[in-house]
Amino acid sequence: MLSIKNVSKTYKGSHKGVKNVSLTLQQGDICAFIGANGAGKTTTIKSIVGIHSFDQGDITLFDTKLNENPEQFKAMIGYSPDTPTVYPHMTGKAYIELIASLYKLEEEELNKSLAYLLKELEFESAVHELVSSYSHGMKQRLVLISLFIHNPRLIILDEPFVGLDPNATHFLIHEMKNRAKKGAIILYSTHVLEVAEKVCNKLMILNQGEVVVNDTMQNITEHASLYERFREVTSHETS
Repeated sequence: MLSIKNVSKTYKGSHKGVKNVSLTLQQGDICAFIGANGAGKTTTIKSIVGIHSFDQGDITLFDTKLNENPEQFKAMIGYSPDTPTVYPHMTGKAYIELIASLYKLEEEELNKSLAYLLKELEFESAVHELVSSYSHGMKQRLVLISLFIHNPRLIILDEPFVGLDPNATHFLIHEMKNRAKKGAIILYSTHVLEVAEKVCNKLMILNQGEVVVNDTMQNITEHASLYERFREVTSHETS
């Protein structure tokens, strides 16, 4: 279980940040994390994965608190940022091997996972090329491969579909569903509301740093589309 309780983060010299974010996800949940630009999605995500410290609150994953045991916490998660940042002078294979070594993967486990991911993401030839030669979409594929090879219990994706072609998008949607069925917890931010509505069973919407929706996708979209619900709680237009 992932438990986020009353997490707040404000940047120095600014009122920007998030206030009292709380969320509970169980194994098998896929949660869409949506909001307008600047709503606080990336701030929250970077707090969950331990990149940003937060001012107050608790984040716990399977009885491991992020603030008390960050190394153990981070060993259970896989994270794809909104902008893929990888070492440009490495080959894709060298980068993957580096990530595998950090997670202490056995060679047999690595080879099995890697063969599957390289094939599904059509990366078998590109893996031997320098990262500096990759397009944005290819870097995104490399990050996804590096994320999935160690079978994380919590998968966090920040705008994962940006830069992916239709084949890679299809793979990612299938992989999210498959891993959730096997017990992974998935939280991902997106502006692609049509996909979120079809794939996710949970939903959180942020507006100006505060949670305005925290419910099941079924409850929220029972009488209207996700797009319509999103507009209702985030639009500043007046009729």
